[in-house]
Amino acid sequence: QVQLAESGGGLVQAGGSLRLSCVAAVRTFSSYAIGWFRQAPGKEREFVGAISWSGGRTYYADSVKGRFTISRDSTKNTVYLQMNSLKPEDTAVYYCAARPFTPASRDYEYDYWGQGTQVTVSS
Repeated sequence: QVQLAESGGGLVQAGGSLRLSCVAAVRTFSSYAIGWFRQAPGKEREFVGAISWSGGRTYYADSVKGRFTISRDSTKNTVYLQMNSLKPEDTAVYYCAARPFTPASRDYEYDYWGQGTQVTVSS
């Protein structure tokens, strides 16, 4: 069982930055890949990016590539989503999710989910 908790969301102006954190309550954190997803009102949940169990590989959706960066600190059981140059269209609830070892881009491939954190970008 993996429990995930996101934090760091909030209200920011366009062009600003936020860093989201995803803390995992699990002994074997390093065995899990972590994905980030987001869901805007009235829209489907979409893939943002993911990081492999080792942190050696990261993947990003085209919409955030070059603006968002995912990293992990295994000493803190935490994965970060650094979001720069934020746009109003980035407004959504952001979720982290976990699955064993290899990252994936489809939400149904993840076994565990956090509750989400709201990010609002004003124009």
